[in-house]
Amino acid sequence: MSADEGVSISPGKQDADNSLSGIAKSGVISLTGALTSAIMGFGLILVLGRTLGENQSGIVLQAIAVFSIALAVARMGLDTTGVWLLPRIAVSSPRVIRPAVISMLIPAAVFGSLGALVLWFGAPIFASAEPGADELVAAVRNIAWFLPAGSVMMVGLQITRGLGDIIPFAVIGNIAVPTARPALAILVVALGGTAVAVAMSWTLPLAFGAVLTLWVVVKRVNAAGHQTTDSVYESATRKVLQKRIWRFAAPRWYASILEQSITWFDVVIVGFITGASAAGIYGAASRFVTAGLIISTAMRIVVSPRFSSLLEQRRTSDVQTLYTTTVTWVVLFGTPIFVVFICFPETILGWLGEGFESGATVLLMLSAATLISMMFGNADSLLMMSGRSGLLALNKSIVLIVNVVGNILLVPLLGIEGAAIIWSVSILLNCILAASQNAKFLGIGWGGRKVLYSLLVALICSAIPCFVVVLLLGKTTGALIVSVALLLTILAIWCFMDRKRLGLSELVALRRSRRAN
Repeated sequence: MSADEGVSISPGKQDADNSLSGIAKSGVISLTGALTSAIMGFGLILVLGRTLGENQSGIVLQAIAVFSIALAVARMGLDTTGVWLLPRIAVSSPRVIRPAVISMLIPAAVFGSLGALVLWFGAPIFASAEPGADELVAAVRNIAWFLPAGSVMMVGLQITRGLGDIIPFAVIGNIAVPTARPALAILVVALGGTAVAVAMSWTLPLAFGAVLTLWVVVKRVNAAGHQTTDSVYESATRKVLQKRIWRFAAPRWYASILEQSITWFDVVIVGFITGASAAGIYGAASRFVTAGLIISTAMRIVVSPRFSSLLEQRRTSDVQTLYTTTVTWVVLFGTPIFVVFICFPETILGWLGEGFESGATVLLMLSAATLISMMFGNADSLLMMSGRSGLLALNKSIVLIVNVVGNILLVPLLGIEGAAIIWSVSILLNCILAASQNAKFLGIGWGGRKVLYSLLVALICSAIPCFVVVLLLGKTTGALIVSVALLLTILAIWCFMDRKRLGLSELVALRRSRRAN
Protein backbone atom coordinates (compact mmCIF):
# COMPACT_ATOMS: atom_id res chain seq x y z
CA MET A 1 0.00 0.00 0.00
CA SER A 2 1.08 3.59 -0.39
CA ALA A 3 2.19 5.84 2.42
CA ASP A 4 -0.88 8.02 1.94
CA GLU A 5 -3.57 5.44 2.59
CA GLY A 6 -3.56 5.78 6.39
CA VAL A 7 -1.84 4.20 9.29
CA SER A 8 -3.83 0.95 9.31
CA ILE A 9 -2.64 -1.98 7.27
CA SER A 10 -4.21 -5.32 6.67
CA PRO A 11 -1.24 -7.73 6.94
CA GLY A 12 -0.11 -8.10 10.50
CA LYS A 13 -2.49 -5.36 11.59
CA GLN A 14 -2.31 -6.21 15.28
CA ASP A 15 1.48 -6.14 15.25
CA ALA A 16 1.45 -2.85 13.39
CA ASP A 17 -1.02 -1.39 15.87
CA ASN A 18 1.12 -2.55 18.77
CA SER A 19 4.15 -1.01 17.11
CA LEU A 20 2.47 2.38 16.68
CA SER A 21 1.05 2.21 20.18
CA GLY A 22 4.48 1.38 21.53
CA ILE A 23 5.88 4.32 19.59
CA ALA A 24 3.29 6.57 21.23
CA LYS A 25 4.15 5.41 24.74
CA SER A 26 7.91 5.40 24.22
CA GLY A 27 7.60 8.67 22.34
CA VAL A 28 6.20 10.40 25.41
CA ILE A 29 9.13 9.16 27.52
CA SER A 30 11.62 10.05 24.82
CA LEU A 31 10.03 13.46 24.24
CA THR A 32 10.19 14.22 27.95
CA GLY A 33 13.89 13.43 27.93
CA ALA A 34 14.56 15.30 24.70
CA LEU A 35 12.59 18.32 25.94
CA THR A 36 14.56 18.37 29.19
CA SER A 37 17.83 18.04 27.27
CA ALA A 38 16.83 20.89 24.95
CA ILE A 39 15.82 23.15 27.83
CA MET A 40 19.04 22.39 29.71
CA GLY A 41 21.05 22.92 26.53
CA PHE A 42 19.41 26.31 26.16
CA GLY A 43 20.07 26.95 29.85
CA LEU A 44 23.77 26.18 29.38
CA ILE A 45 24.03 28.57 26.43
CA LEU A 46 22.21 31.21 28.49
CA VAL A 47 24.58 30.70 31.43
CA LEU A 48 27.64 30.89 29.18
CA GLY A 49 26.44 34.02 27.43
CA ARG A 50 25.33 35.88 30.54
CA THR A 51 28.28 34.96 32.75
CA LEU A 52 31.26 34.53 30.43
CA GLY A 53 30.47 36.74 27.44
CA GLU A 54 30.94 35.91 23.79
CA ASN A 55 34.75 35.46 23.90
CA GLN A 56 34.93 33.05 26.84
CA SER A 57 31.76 31.30 25.65
CA GLY A 58 33.49 30.74 22.32
CA ILE A 59 36.38 28.99 24.07
CA VAL A 60 34.00 26.67 25.92
CA LEU A 61 31.99 25.88 22.79
CA GLN A 62 35.13 25.17 20.75
CA ALA A 63 36.35 22.80 23.47
CA ILE A 64 32.96 21.05 23.46
CA ALA A 65 33.17 20.79 19.67
CA VAL A 66 36.58 19.12 19.81
CA PHE A 67 35.43 16.74 22.57
CA SER A 68 32.27 15.81 20.63
CA ILE A 69 34.24 14.88 17.53
CA ALA A 70 36.74 12.91 19.66
CA LEU A 71 33.85 11.11 21.38
CA ALA A 72 32.56 9.99 17.99
CA VAL A 73 35.97 8.45 17.34
CA ALA A 74 36.09 6.76 20.75
CA ARG A 75 32.64 5.17 20.41
CA MET A 76 33.84 3.20 17.37
CA GLY A 77 30.31 3.16 15.95
CA LEU A 78 29.38 0.67 18.67
CA ASP A 79 26.59 2.82 20.07
CA THR A 80 24.56 2.59 16.88
CA THR A 81 25.60 -1.04 16.47
CA GLY A 82 23.83 -1.81 19.75
CA VAL A 83 20.61 -0.24 18.50
CA TRP A 84 20.86 -2.12 15.21
CA LEU A 85 22.11 -5.53 16.37
CA LEU A 86 20.40 -6.23 19.69
CA PRO A 87 16.77 -6.03 18.46
CA ARG A 88 17.73 -8.49 15.72
CA ILE A 89 19.46 -11.07 17.90
CA ALA A 90 16.72 -10.68 20.51
CA VAL A 91 14.40 -12.07 17.83
CA SER A 92 16.67 -14.65 16.23
CA SER A 93 19.54 -15.45 18.62
CA PRO A 94 18.93 -14.24 22.19
CA ARG A 95 21.70 -16.44 23.62
CA VAL A 96 24.37 -14.10 22.27
CA ILE A 97 23.03 -10.93 23.89
CA ARG A 98 25.52 -11.04 26.77
CA PRO A 99 28.69 -11.66 24.68
CA ALA A 100 27.49 -9.06 22.19
CA VAL A 101 27.14 -6.43 24.92
CA ILE A 102 30.57 -7.25 26.35
CA SER A 103 32.07 -7.07 22.87
CA MET A 104 30.75 -3.53 22.52
CA LEU A 105 31.53 -2.08 25.95
CA ILE A 106 35.17 -3.17 26.26
CA PRO A 107 36.34 -1.55 23.00
CA ALA A 108 34.43 1.61 23.95
CA ALA A 109 36.46 1.88 27.17
CA VAL A 110 39.77 1.02 25.50
CA PHE A 111 39.43 3.41 22.59
CA GLY A 112 38.09 6.10 24.90
CA SER A 113 41.29 5.84 26.93
CA LEU A 114 43.49 5.92 23.83
CA GLY A 115 41.50 8.88 22.53
CA ALA A 116 42.12 10.77 25.76
CA LEU A 117 45.86 10.39 25.32
CA VAL A 118 45.72 11.51 21.70
CA LEU A 119 43.58 14.51 22.63
CA TRP A 120 45.95 15.51 25.42
CA PHE A 121 49.08 15.44 23.24
CA GLY A 122 47.32 16.78 20.15
CA ALA A 123 45.59 19.74 21.82
CA PRO A 124 48.17 22.33 20.62
CA ILE A 125 47.05 21.88 17.00
CA PHE A 126 43.90 23.84 17.87
CA ALA A 127 45.92 26.90 18.82
CA SER A 128 45.78 29.86 16.47
CA ALA A 129 46.94 33.46 16.39
CA GLU A 130 43.55 34.60 17.69
CA PRO A 131 43.05 35.60 21.36
CA GLY A 132 42.12 32.75 23.70
CA ALA A 133 44.14 30.06 21.90
CA ASP A 134 46.12 29.07 25.02
CA GLU A 135 42.91 28.76 27.05
CA LEU A 136 41.40 26.55 24.36
CA VAL A 137 44.38 24.20 24.48
CA ALA A 138 44.16 24.02 28.28
CA ALA A 139 40.41 23.35 28.14
CA VAL A 140 40.80 20.55 25.60
CA ARG A 141 43.50 18.90 27.71
CA ASN A 142 41.44 19.08 30.89
CA ILE A 143 38.32 17.53 29.38
CA ALA A 144 40.23 14.84 27.46
CA TRP A 145 40.38 12.56 30.51
CA PHE A 146 36.59 12.23 30.57
CA LEU A 147 36.55 10.69 27.09
CA PRO A 148 36.53 7.03 28.30
CA ALA A 149 33.57 7.73 30.59
CA GLY A 150 31.68 9.48 27.81
CA SER A 151 32.34 6.63 25.39
CA VAL A 152 31.18 3.93 27.82
CA MET A 153 28.10 5.92 28.81
CA MET A 154 27.02 6.57 25.22
CA VAL A 155 27.52 2.98 24.07
CA GLY A 156 25.88 1.60 27.21
CA LEU A 157 22.79 3.79 26.88
CA GLN A 158 22.34 2.76 23.26
CA ILE A 159 22.64 -0.88 24.34
CA THR A 160 19.69 -0.38 26.70
CA ARG A 161 17.75 1.12 23.77
CA GLY A 162 18.57 -1.91 21.66
CA LEU A 163 17.28 -4.14 24.45
CA GLY A 164 13.95 -2.33 24.37
CA ASP A 165 14.33 -0.02 27.37
CA ILE A 166 14.14 3.69 26.52
CA ILE A 167 14.02 4.90 30.14
CA PRO A 168 17.78 4.80 30.98
CA PHE A 169 18.61 6.72 27.82
CA ALA A 170 15.99 9.35 28.66
CA VAL A 171 16.76 9.63 32.39
CA ILE A 172 20.56 9.45 32.33
CA GLY A 173 21.47 10.72 28.88
CA ASN A 174 18.74 13.31 28.32
CA ILE A 175 17.80 14.44 31.83
CA ALA A 176 20.47 13.86 34.49
CA VAL A 177 23.62 14.73 32.52
CA PRO A 178 22.21 17.78 30.65
CA THR A 179 20.60 19.12 33.86
CA ALA A 180 23.87 18.90 35.79
CA ARG A 181 25.82 20.89 33.21
CA PRO A 182 24.31 24.40 33.58
CA ALA A 183 24.12 23.95 37.34
CA LEU A 184 27.83 23.09 37.51
CA ALA A 185 28.68 25.96 35.14
CA ILE A 186 26.90 28.43 37.44
CA LEU A 187 28.75 26.99 40.46
CA VAL A 188 32.13 27.18 38.72
CA VAL A 189 31.60 30.79 37.62
CA ALA A 190 30.38 31.75 41.11
CA LEU A 191 33.61 30.34 42.52
CA GLY A 192 35.64 32.44 40.09
CA GLY A 193 36.33 29.78 37.48
CA THR A 194 37.33 30.65 33.92
CA ALA A 195 36.32 29.13 30.59
CA VAL A 196 38.76 26.26 31.19
CA ALA A 197 37.03 25.25 34.42
CA VAL A 198 33.57 25.66 32.91
CA ALA A 199 34.55 23.37 30.01
CA MET A 200 35.70 20.77 32.52
CA SER A 201 32.41 21.05 34.42
CA TRP A 202 30.62 20.18 31.17
CA THR A 203 32.31 16.76 31.05
CA LEU A 204 32.22 15.96 34.78
CA PRO A 205 28.65 14.49 34.70
CA LEU A 206 29.85 11.90 32.18
CA ALA A 207 31.79 10.09 34.90
CA PHE A 208 28.71 9.64 37.07
CA GLY A 209 26.61 8.84 34.02
CA ALA A 210 28.98 6.05 33.00
CA VAL A 211 28.74 4.35 36.41
CA LEU A 212 24.93 4.50 36.42
CA THR A 213 24.77 3.26 32.84
CA LEU A 214 26.94 0.21 33.53
CA TRP A 215 24.74 -0.70 36.49
CA VAL A 216 21.61 -0.48 34.32
CA VAL A 217 23.20 -2.47 31.49
CA VAL A 218 24.15 -5.31 33.85
CA LYS A 219 20.59 -5.50 35.19
CA ARG A 220 19.07 -5.34 31.70
CA VAL A 221 21.35 -8.03 30.28
CA ASN A 222 20.69 -10.31 33.25
CA ALA A 223 16.94 -9.85 32.76
CA ALA A 224 17.26 -10.67 29.05
CA GLY A 225 19.27 -13.78 29.92
CA HIS A 226 16.67 -14.98 32.43
CA GLN A 227 13.93 -14.68 29.85
CA THR A 228 15.66 -17.10 27.50
CA THR A 229 15.90 -20.79 28.30
CA ASP A 230 16.04 -22.45 24.88
CA SER A 231 19.40 -23.06 23.29
CA VAL A 232 19.76 -21.16 20.07
CA TYR A 233 22.68 -19.91 18.07
CA GLU A 234 25.00 -22.43 19.84
CA SER A 235 26.91 -23.04 16.62
CA ALA A 236 27.91 -19.39 16.35
CA THR A 237 31.43 -18.75 17.54
CA ARG A 238 32.82 -15.60 19.10
CA LYS A 239 34.55 -14.94 15.79
CA VAL A 240 31.24 -14.95 13.94
CA LEU A 241 29.71 -12.56 16.46
CA GLN A 242 32.69 -10.23 16.31
CA LYS A 243 32.55 -10.22 12.55
CA ARG A 244 28.89 -9.28 12.56
CA ILE A 245 29.48 -6.47 15.06
CA TRP A 246 32.46 -4.92 13.31
CA ARG A 247 31.07 -5.35 9.82
CA PHE A 248 28.36 -2.91 10.84
CA ALA A 249 30.37 -0.83 13.32
CA ALA A 250 33.37 -0.05 11.11
CA PRO A 251 31.56 1.98 8.44
CA ARG A 252 29.22 3.37 11.09
CA TRP A 253 32.27 4.49 13.10
CA TYR A 254 33.52 6.39 10.10
CA ALA A 255 30.07 7.88 9.45
CA SER A 256 29.68 8.90 13.09
CA ILE A 257 32.97 10.80 13.00
CA LEU A 258 31.79 12.55 9.86
CA GLU A 259 28.42 13.37 11.44
CA GLN A 260 30.00 15.03 14.45
CA SER A 261 32.48 16.80 12.21
CA ILE A 262 29.62 18.17 10.12
CA THR A 263 27.84 19.29 13.29
CA TRP A 264 30.83 20.87 15.04
CA PHE A 265 33.53 21.59 12.45
CA ASP A 266 32.07 24.97 11.57
CA VAL A 267 32.34 26.12 15.21
CA VAL A 268 36.01 25.12 15.30
CA ILE A 269 36.90 26.72 11.98
CA VAL A 270 34.98 29.92 12.76
CA GLY A 271 36.99 30.21 15.97
CA PHE A 272 40.25 29.39 14.21
CA ILE A 273 39.74 31.94 11.42
CA THR A 274 37.72 34.74 13.02
CA GLY A 275 38.31 34.29 16.74
CA ALA A 276 36.60 33.02 19.89
CA SER A 277 33.97 35.79 19.96
CA ALA A 278 32.62 34.85 16.53
CA ALA A 279 32.70 31.17 17.53
CA GLY A 280 30.70 32.03 20.65
CA ILE A 281 28.02 33.85 18.67
CA TYR A 282 27.82 31.23 15.92
CA GLY A 283 27.96 28.34 18.39
CA ALA A 284 25.13 29.82 20.43
CA ALA A 285 22.91 30.22 17.37
CA SER A 286 23.62 26.69 16.14
CA ARG A 287 22.95 25.21 19.60
CA PHE A 288 19.51 26.83 19.60
CA VAL A 289 18.78 25.01 16.36
CA THR A 290 20.02 21.72 17.82
CA ALA A 291 17.79 22.21 20.85
CA GLY A 292 14.86 22.92 18.54
CA LEU A 293 15.10 19.40 17.10
CA ILE A 294 13.52 17.88 20.21
CA ILE A 295 10.59 16.32 18.34
CA SER A 296 12.79 14.77 15.67
CA THR A 297 15.30 13.57 18.27
CA ALA A 298 12.58 11.99 20.40
CA MET A 299 11.17 10.09 17.41
CA ARG A 300 14.61 8.95 16.26
CA ILE A 301 15.42 7.53 19.68
CA VAL A 302 12.20 5.51 19.68
CA VAL A 303 11.89 4.33 16.07
CA SER A 304 15.48 3.27 15.30
CA PRO A 305 15.38 -0.12 17.10
CA ARG A 306 11.85 -0.70 15.76
CA PHE A 307 13.05 -0.06 12.23
CA SER A 308 15.77 -2.65 12.75
CA SER A 309 13.40 -5.27 14.17
CA LEU A 310 10.79 -4.81 11.43
CA LEU A 311 13.39 -4.86 8.65
CA GLU A 312 14.87 -8.06 10.09
CA GLN A 313 11.40 -9.60 9.74
CA ARG A 314 11.07 -8.15 6.21
CA ARG A 315 7.87 -6.27 7.10
CA THR A 316 8.40 -3.45 4.62
CA SER A 317 4.81 -2.22 4.64
CA ASP A 318 4.93 -1.80 8.42
CA VAL A 319 8.19 0.11 8.11
CA GLN A 320 6.60 2.40 5.53
CA THR A 321 3.65 3.05 7.83
CA LEU A 322 5.89 3.73 10.80
CA TYR A 323 8.19 6.02 8.81
CA THR A 324 5.43 8.11 7.24
CA THR A 325 3.46 8.44 10.47
CA THR A 326 6.44 9.58 12.52
CA VAL A 327 7.55 12.05 9.83
CA THR A 328 4.07 13.55 9.91
CA TRP A 329 4.25 13.99 13.68
CA VAL A 330 7.77 15.46 13.52
CA VAL A 331 6.72 18.06 10.95
CA LEU A 332 3.43 18.88 12.67
CA PHE A 333 4.90 19.50 16.11
CA GLY A 334 8.45 20.52 15.20
CA THR A 335 7.72 23.23 12.64
CA PRO A 336 6.33 25.81 15.12
CA ILE A 337 9.62 25.81 17.03
CA PHE A 338 11.57 26.98 14.01
CA VAL A 339 8.90 29.42 12.93
CA VAL A 340 9.40 31.14 16.30
CA PHE A 341 13.17 31.13 15.75
CA ILE A 342 12.69 32.68 12.30
CA CYS A 343 10.34 35.40 13.58
CA PHE A 344 12.29 36.31 16.75
CA PRO A 345 16.02 35.67 16.12
CA GLU A 346 17.26 38.97 17.60
CA THR A 347 15.04 38.56 20.65
CA ILE A 348 16.20 35.02 21.41
CA LEU A 349 19.91 35.69 20.96
CA GLY A 350 19.57 38.94 22.90
CA TRP A 351 18.79 36.86 25.99
CA LEU A 352 22.43 35.76 26.01
CA GLY A 353 23.83 39.25 26.44
CA GLU A 354 25.23 42.12 24.46
CA GLY A 355 26.78 41.28 21.11
CA PHE A 356 24.95 37.99 20.50
CA GLU A 357 22.21 39.71 18.45
CA SER A 358 24.67 39.88 15.55
CA GLY A 359 24.02 36.17 15.02
CA ALA A 360 20.33 36.76 14.16
CA THR A 361 20.84 36.13 10.44
CA VAL A 362 22.66 32.90 11.25
CA LEU A 363 19.80 31.68 13.45
CA LEU A 364 17.28 32.57 10.74
CA MET A 365 19.16 30.70 8.00
CA LEU A 366 19.84 27.61 10.10
CA SER A 367 16.21 27.47 11.26
CA ALA A 368 14.86 27.68 7.70
CA ALA A 369 17.15 24.88 6.51
CA THR A 370 16.32 22.68 9.50
CA LEU A 371 12.59 23.20 8.98
CA ILE A 372 12.93 21.87 5.42
CA SER A 373 15.12 18.96 6.54
CA MET A 374 12.47 17.78 9.03
CA MET A 375 10.23 16.90 6.08
CA PHE A 376 12.53 13.95 5.39
CA GLY A 377 12.09 12.65 8.94
CA ASN A 378 14.66 10.21 10.29
CA ALA A 379 15.80 9.08 6.86
CA ASP A 380 19.34 8.55 8.15
CA SER A 381 18.13 6.26 10.93
CA LEU A 382 16.07 4.18 8.51
CA LEU A 383 18.99 3.73 6.13
CA MET A 384 21.31 2.88 9.01
CA MET A 385 18.93 0.36 10.60
CA SER A 386 18.66 -1.43 7.26
CA GLY A 387 22.30 -2.41 7.76
CA ARG A 388 23.62 -0.09 5.03
CA SER A 389 26.10 1.69 7.27
CA GLY A 390 28.62 1.75 4.42
CA LEU A 391 26.21 3.68 2.22
CA LEU A 392 25.52 6.07 5.07
CA ALA A 393 29.27 6.59 5.51
CA LEU A 394 29.55 7.45 1.81
CA ASN A 395 26.80 10.05 2.21
CA LYS A 396 28.55 11.61 5.19
CA SER A 397 31.84 11.72 3.27
CA ILE A 398 30.23 13.67 0.46
CA VAL A 399 28.52 16.04 2.87
CA LEU A 400 31.67 16.60 4.95
CA ILE A 401 33.72 17.44 1.87
CA VAL A 402 31.12 20.03 0.90
CA ASN A 403 31.09 21.31 4.48
CA VAL A 404 34.86 21.60 4.89
CA VAL A 405 35.57 23.13 1.49
CA GLY A 406 32.62 25.50 1.80
CA ASN A 407 33.66 26.70 5.26
CA ILE A 408 37.27 27.26 4.18
CA LEU A 409 36.07 29.30 1.19
CA LEU A 410 33.17 31.24 2.70
CA VAL A 411 34.08 31.91 6.33
CA PRO A 412 37.00 34.23 5.44
CA LEU A 413 34.68 36.11 3.04
CA LEU A 414 31.34 36.13 4.85
CA GLY A 415 32.20 35.24 8.43
CA ILE A 416 29.58 33.38 10.47
CA GLU A 417 26.94 33.89 7.76
CA GLY A 418 29.17 31.94 5.37
CA ALA A 419 29.34 29.08 7.87
CA ALA A 420 25.54 29.15 8.16
CA ILE A 421 25.12 28.92 4.38
CA ILE A 422 27.38 25.89 4.14
CA TRP A 423 25.76 24.15 7.13
CA SER A 424 22.34 24.65 5.55
CA VAL A 425 23.50 23.20 2.23
CA SER A 426 25.12 20.27 4.05
CA ILE A 427 22.08 19.26 6.08
CA LEU A 428 19.76 19.40 3.07
CA LEU A 429 22.19 17.42 0.89
CA ASN A 430 22.42 14.74 3.58
CA CYS A 431 18.63 14.43 3.79
CA ILE A 432 18.17 14.20 0.03
CA LEU A 433 20.84 11.49 -0.29
CA ALA A 434 19.41 9.33 2.50
CA ALA A 435 15.78 9.70 1.40
CA SER A 436 16.55 8.82 -2.22
CA GLN A 437 18.52 5.75 -1.16
CA ASN A 438 15.73 4.56 1.12
CA ALA A 439 13.35 4.75 -1.82
CA LYS A 440 15.74 2.93 -4.16
CA PHE A 441 17.10 0.17 -1.92
CA LEU A 442 14.34 -0.34 0.65
CA GLY A 443 11.25 0.66 -1.29
CA ILE A 444 10.36 3.12 1.49
CA GLY A 445 8.89 6.29 0.00
CA TRP A 446 8.49 9.77 1.35
CA GLY A 447 4.70 9.89 1.83
CA GLY A 448 4.64 13.41 0.44
CA ARG A 449 0.92 14.21 0.58
CA LYS A 450 0.53 13.54 4.31
CA VAL A 451 3.81 15.26 5.14
CA LEU A 452 2.98 18.35 3.09
CA TYR A 453 -0.45 18.59 4.69
CA SER A 454 1.04 18.43 8.18
CA LEU A 455 3.51 21.15 7.14
CA LEU A 456 0.68 23.34 5.86
CA VAL A 457 -1.24 22.94 9.11
CA ALA A 458 1.85 23.71 11.21
CA LEU A 459 2.67 26.81 9.16
CA ILE A 460 -0.88 28.17 9.31
CA CYS A 461 -1.06 27.63 13.07
CA SER A 462 2.34 29.18 13.79
CA ALA A 463 3.47 31.57 11.06
CA ILE A 464 0.26 33.61 10.88
CA PRO A 465 -0.02 34.22 14.67
CA CYS A 466 3.68 35.10 14.92
CA PHE A 467 3.45 37.50 11.96
CA VAL A 468 0.40 39.26 13.40
CA VAL A 469 1.92 39.57 16.88
CA VAL A 470 5.18 40.97 15.47
CA LEU A 471 3.21 43.60 13.53
CA LEU A 472 1.26 44.61 16.62
CA LEU A 473 3.81 44.23 19.43
CA GLY A 474 7.19 44.12 17.73
CA LYS A 475 10.01 41.64 18.37
CA THR A 476 10.09 41.67 22.15
CA THR A 477 10.21 38.89 24.71
CA GLY A 478 6.61 39.65 25.65
CA ALA A 479 5.57 39.37 22.02
CA LEU A 480 7.36 36.04 21.74
CA ILE A 481 5.51 34.68 24.78
CA VAL A 482 2.18 35.83 23.37
CA SER A 483 3.00 34.27 19.99
CA VAL A 484 3.89 30.90 21.53
CA ALA A 485 0.73 30.84 23.65
CA LEU A 486 -1.41 31.78 20.68
CA LEU A 487 0.10 29.29 18.23
CA LEU A 488 -0.08 26.43 20.74
CA THR A 489 -3.76 27.13 21.31
CA ILE A 490 -4.55 27.26 17.59
CA LEU A 491 -2.47 24.16 16.87
CA ALA A 492 -4.17 22.20 19.66
CA ILE A 493 -7.63 23.13 18.38
CA TRP A 494 -6.72 22.25 14.78
CA CYS A 495 -5.21 18.91 15.82
CA PHE A 496 -8.35 18.02 17.73
CA MET A 497 -10.71 19.05 14.93
CA ASP A 498 -8.60 17.45 12.19
CA ARG A 499 -7.23 14.51 14.17
CA LYS A 500 -8.27 11.87 11.66
CA ARG A 501 -6.49 13.38 8.66
CA LEU A 502 -3.39 14.11 10.76
CA GLY A 503 -3.20 10.51 12.00
CA LEU A 504 -3.89 11.51 15.59
CA SER A 505 -7.26 9.75 15.93
CA GLU A 506 -5.61 6.41 15.21
CA LEU A 507 -3.06 7.18 17.88
CA VAL A 508 -5.76 7.86 20.47
CA ALA A 509 -7.69 4.74 19.42
CA LEU A 510 -4.59 2.60 19.76
CA ARG A 511 -3.93 3.88 23.27
CA ARG A 512 -7.55 3.26 24.33
CA SER A 513 -7.48 -0.21 22.83
CA ARG A 514 -4.36 -1.16 24.75
CA ARG A 515 -5.80 0.14 28.03
CA ALA A 516 -9.01 -1.81 27.43
CA ASN A 517 -7.05 -4.99 26.74
